[in-house]
Order: sequence, then structure tokens, then C-alpha cells
Amino acid sequence: MDRFEQTICALATPPGEGGIAVVRVSGPDAYPIVEKVFAPLRAGRTVAAARGYTALLGHYTLRGEEMDETIALFFRAPHSYTGEDVIELSVHGGAAMADGLLEALLLAGAVPAAPGEFTRRALEHGRLSLTQAEAVMEVIAANGRQGAALAKSALDGRLAKRIGRIQAALQSLNAHLTAWVDYPEEDVPELSGAALGAALSAQQAELDALIAGYGAGAVLRHGVDCVLLGRPNVGKSTLLNLLAGFDRAIVTPVAGTTRDIVEQAVQLGEIRLNLFDTAGVRNVGEGGDAIEAEGIRRSWKKLDEAGLVLAVFDAAQPLDEADFAIARRCRGRPALAILNKQDLTGSTAAAQAALQPYFKQVISICAKEEAALAPLTAAVAELLGTAQLDPHAAQLCSARQLAAATRARDALAQAQEAVAAGLGLDAVAVCLTDALQALCDLTGEDAAEATIDEVFATFCVGK
Repeated sequence: MDRFEQTICALATPPGEGGIAVVRVSGPDAYPIVEKVFAPLRAGRTVAAARGYTALLGHYTLRGEEMDETIALFFRAPHSYTGEDVIELSVHGGAAMADGLLEALLLAGAVPAAPGEFTRRALEHGRLSLTQAEAVMEVIAANGRQGAALAKSALDGRLAKRIGRIQAALQSLNAHLTAWVDYPEEDVPELSGAALGAALSAQQAELDALIAGYGAGAVLRHGVDCVLLGRPNVGKSTLLNLLAGFDRAIVTPVAGTTRDIVEQAVQLGEIRLNLFDTAGVRNVGEGGDAIEAEGIRRSWKKLDEAGLVLAVFDAAQPLDEADFAIARRCRGRPALAILNKQDLTGSTAAAQAALQPYFKQVISICAKEEAALAPLTAAVAELLGTAQLDPHAAQLCSARQLAAATRARDALAQAQEAVAAGLGLDAVAVCLTDALQALCDLTGEDAAEATIDEVFATFCVGK
């Protein structure tokens, strides 16, 4: 039997204790199977006669024994999440009642759902596009409201519509070129090089904008690995404690207190920072503390891996060679220079000017004060590009989509090079075909089974 001819079931809520547990059933036999295990409370009501978008109160039975009070929500095909008949059964939260309900459904003829199978069925029945299917897990995994809004825009189909507009423009252009090349006897007007270049450039700009927004969108949805770097006693651990909202790291005036990397996830505005407080970097010498030396080595390694660097400097002391060594390592990276302890100094203007060539931004704060969070939040959002991102606009939401959009953009760039080199419109048409194929891969219109399998590999059971 084909997999999509079977009726599946799975727990749709997280396992464990809670107010309710929801078990979802989907497939051609959803109603007959549920009718075997669910008894409505009101006489005369039956599962078979239940209309879509209605609910019934009752109980479920396991091997003939009444188990728990149950609410059944009914969705008739094709007006359901999967496009099939769907019933959602809610029982009291906890493993016993949920597991009992699943056992009853399996005994009645359902089969366990695979990870992401409900959404995959929605894709197969045309209820969702591939980009919308990818957005489902992005909505679930989003850490902040803006990240959730980005994922929701893709789930609503805005990304598919944005890509569709690019496809339509390129298909129209490709049809014109094909007609002109293949039917020279027809009176098809030839596009001038300037008009063709402008049309290609306009669609490449659309793809460039999508590609440029991917990094900031990924930060909003998933957060970013962030390393705190600086000399000993500049206030890295104090800053970590401020961001965490409690004393996560030990703070003492003794150099080398932090010897290993301290990890802590924090929410800074709309951005989740996976913070790594590193050992203070300094030259411990050949005869220095081996443990501290290893901590410093790990600090430098973490710098190379981080998506954001918060380099902390002591504003109350003159910058020295160790500070500039850190600054040089940060050049060209997404790094923010933080002049800490501004409460202990009159002005930080000279230090800011000295650090400016190495960093995209330099700010002054006192990490002991909660007021420092506002300028730090604004600076990080500006640095990572999230401040300029419209969370309700369509954005790419996976590495797969980014790769496909990049292939399409590169194909358009090659088409423009062909126009500039005078290679002929047939060469331009080949590049346009490559761009359209990449966009079809992005939207899933021509996606291979292996690509679809890859998309659903990260899905959870029950969704």
C-alpha cells in the first residue's frame, strides 16, 4: 500500500506533563478509525456524521475500557492542514493518557506518522508550497517575535509570490528571446542591448536583495554565536552577567579568573545570543599557567568561529599593545568594540578614534548598569543588519533556498555578460533557462525527491 493511502497518527504537542495533549490523525480512514475509539457524550452524535470545523466532547476507549475525557475536532478534506480528512483528539496532558490514545488508534488501524509527514502530505496535496513547508519549522524554531514574523511571512506564501514575480518577468523575457531566435521569419521585435540589460539587471537586483537579507533573517530566526573577547579584567564576565540577568560568571579583580569558556544563551532585544565568555587574552609566557594558556588558545579559536564578536576594552586605562592585537584580529569580522567602565573616565573619544579603523562600531558603556543594554542592543542590531530588515517582508529562510537564489542570480549575471560581449541572444536565452530552473528548484516546482527528503529531514514528529 502506498504510504499516502495509509492513515497516520502522532502526538502533536510536546511529550510530558501539561494541561492537554493533542493527538492528530490524518488520512483516508481517519473518521472510521477514530469512530472505533471515540464515543461522543451526547446521544445520537457520531464521528461519521461530524461536519468539518466542528467539535464533539466524549471519551476514548482502549481495549474496551473507558480511559479519558476527550475533545475531538473535525476537519473534512480538502479543507484541512494536510488536505485529507483530519481529526485532532485532545486529552489530559501527561504520558499515560496520550500514550493510551495513540495505542488505541494504532490498534484501530492507524500507523505512526514519520517526522514531518503531516506537512509533507500538505505539500503533496497542494495545500503548501515547498517554501511554505520549510517555513513551518522556522515558525516553530523562531526565538523572537521578529524572527517568528519573518517565518510567518514565508508560511503565508509571500516568499513564493516574490519569487513568482521574478519568474514571470524572466519567463516573459525568455519567451520573447526564444521566439526571436527560433522564428526569424516572424515579425518578432528584437530587444535592444540596453533594454535587455535593463530587464536582466532589474531581476538580478531583486535576487540580490533577497540574498542580502538572508544573513540578518537567519540571525532573527535562529540567533547567533557570540564571543566575548578582551584582556583580563576589562569586564567581560560583568557584561555576561548583565546580559544574562543573573550572576552567571565569577567576577573578581584577579587576572585569569575565567580560564575556560563560559556559555550562556541570552535574548538581546529580538536577537538570541549564544554567548561564550572567554578567558582574558594576554601573554602568559613560556613558564606561565598552562591552564590559563589553554583557555587563551580556546578564546582565539572561538573568535574564528563566532558570528558576532563583542570585544571589550577598559575605558579607564590607556589602550596597550595587547588591546591592539585583539583589535587587529577583529578587523573584517562582525565585531563590536565595547569601551567598558566609562563611569571611571572623563572621555572615551580618544580610545574610540583609535579603535575605529578595526571595528564597524565602537560604543562606550558601564557593564554594571542596566542602562547599558539599550545602546548595546541597538549597536548589535545595526551591526548584524537586523535593524534594517522588515520582519513582515518575504525573505529566504533556508540554506537550500539561498543556494538556489544564488544560482539564479549568477545565471542572470552571466546573461548580462553575454549581452555585453555581444555573444548573441541564443547565449542569453541559455543563461535565462538556467536562472529559471534554479528558481523552480527554490519553489519546489521541479524539486527532486531527494531535495524534498532533505527539507523534511529536520522536521519533528507530529508536524
